[in-house]
Amino acid sequence: MTIAVLAVQGAFLEQEQTLDMLGVNYFEIRQRPDLSRPFDGLILPGGESTVQGKLLRELGLFDILKEKIEDGLPVLATCAGMILLAGALADDSTVHFGTMPIRVRRNAYGRQLGSFHTTANMAGIGPVPMTFIRAPYVESVDDGVDVLARVDNRIVAVRYGRQIALSFHPELDRKESTAIHETFLRMLVER
Repeated sequence: MTIAVLAVQGAFLEQEQTLDMLGVNYFEIRQRPDLSRPFDGLILPGGESTVQGKLLRELGLFDILKEKIEDGLPVLATCAGMILLAGALADDSTVHFGTMPIRVRRNAYGRQLGSFHTTANMAGIGPVPMTFIRAPYVESVDDGVDVLARVDNRIVAVRYGRQIALSFHPELDRKESTAIHETFLRMLVER
């Protein structure tokens, strides 16, 4: 099993450190030739979604990755990654991959000072640590989207087919729990 980690911007290193802890093979997607390598799953890390979307297009990665996701490639998306998958954004007409029928509010918890850490239940896992940094949340979901977790009655984790999107950063809490990454890896095995 091999995971591709989008590494054009953002917190991809922390994702890789989590995969190292779990003994999983991975490689970075930085340029178009990287997409010629076989991989079983994709991680879209946190970071700046506008920059990531721009670089995905400029580097010729966007259309290929979108097609792979639409064809059922398993994806774990955190924070900015959730925004990349969203079919709609509140107060913003931008749509990136648009493969998940959810409406997301960007920077919903405010600026950096609005960042926080909590523990909440996640469906199928139980209590997990959650670190939110300039995080989005899901305002609404369409049919077929499973809500996996809420914090303060706001949707912060969803699954749609083989796509899991999180408002928070489980890779930053890897020393406390790797349960979310393990759940993602099980999804790859099921594929």
